[in-house]
Amino acid sequence: VQLQASGGGLVQAGDSLRLSCAASGRTFSLYGMAWFRQAPGKEREFVAGINRSGTSTSYADSVKGRFTISRDNAANTVYLQMNSLKPEDTAIYSCATTDFGSVLTGAKLYDNWGQGTQVTVSS
Repeated sequence: VQLQASGGGLVQAGDSLRLSCAASGRTFSLYGMAWFRQAPGKEREFVAGINRSGTSTSYADSVKGRFTISRDNAANTVYLQMNSLKPEDTAIYSCATTDFGSVLTGAKLYDNWGQGTQVTVSS
């Protein structure tokens, strides 16, 4: 499956953004999905994940309560709603799939990655 992320941009602290990750292929609903991010000079980190049916989610502590991951299997798309953005949220955000249909937080468990979308939050 091919993944195409979009929705990034330059915003001010406190603003909101919604990222989208569109997937090709008819088997989208079989995959667990996640968003990861990587800031300059830092390692890639898990942001949020969702299981294949959309009934279970997981979040990094740093975004809990501010970000919401969701998916629309009919549209082959996963979303990341980001509210109350902070400068420390600045990073390249990438979506990924795992053959495990459940929510996983380890990047090594994801074997299909889309290109990233840049999110920049100014103070």
